[in-house]
Amino acid sequence: MTDTQSSVASRPDSLGRAVWTQFKKHKGALFGLVVLGLLIAFSVLGPLVWQPEKLSVAEALKSRNLGPSLAHPMGTDQLGRDQMQRMMAAGKVSLAVGFVAMVLAIFLGTLIGVLAGYFKRLDSPLMRLTDMFLALPLVPLLLVMVMLFRDRLAGIMGPEMGAFTLIVTAIGVTSWMHAARIVRGEVLALKEREYVLASRSIGAPPRRVILRHILPNVVSSVMVAATLGVAEAIITESVLSFLGLGFPPDFPTWGRLLFEGLEYMQMYPERVIFPGLAISLTVLSVNYMGDSLRDALDPRIRGR
Repeated sequence: MTDTQSSVASRPDSLGRAVWTQFKKHKGALFGLVVLGLLIAFSVLGPLVWQPEKLSVAEALKSRNLGPSLAHPMGTDQLGRDQMQRMMAAGKVSLAVGFVAMVLAIFLGTLIGVLAGYFKRLDSPLMRLTDMFLALPLVPLLLVMVMLFRDRLAGIMGPEMGAFTLIVTAIGVTSWMHAARIVRGEVLALKEREYVLASRSIGAPPRRVILRHILPNVVSSVMVAATLGVAEAIITESVLSFLGLGFPPDFPTWGRLLFEGLEYMQMYPERVIFPGLAISLTVLSVNYMGDSLRDALDPRIRGR
């Protein structure tokens, strides 16, 4: 074997390849990835394929509360609307709320965690702020925020966009605390490492140290918190919609479909089975992926 072949053969895998190798060993993670991909395809691409015939008012009234059939695989609702079409529209909203609220929560949590961990004078006030938010009851706080600002934002941005902005913001600003605590703990350990001390000793400003040395090393913890944040945001939005304080009735989410089907649950159980199953599969798949991602990004576990 030549020197070139030997160097190529002994070259270590890149971080991305090593993470993917460990990730795909977790059968639950692959299941979660496939299920989440199918749910996203169902919600985003499904309306391009499934376009039921538009009915007149009289025809819709005759088609109310039908069970699953070839014409309506998930049945119809109390107004004669196709449930599969509503499930697709609801999936886009629920998944969008989960991912956007997660991005906002992770941004706030990472920002506060890095500032608290790196700057000693900010540690105590920011952590007391975190403790205060952790002590607040989440659901009553969200209900108060929705009741106070829903009509104002609806008047400014419209009922649908106003409700989306309000719910995403409300979930995001009440879900960053755990990510902040995780990031703060990581930063406290990282800022004492030799390469960080060396960078500070040559006069590197705090902004450069944080961006070049601190943030790249807390990405793994942030990504794990992000996957769990998606599931938490979807459940929280479902709770609000189930209580009737989420999106408008003509702007469906999976939680809203559960709320509407509750009255008909005994006669038409599929009205709650399908949205409940979609929420459960989404949360389960995201949690499986987060669990495997945590193991794959941890160099002490990777390769076992």
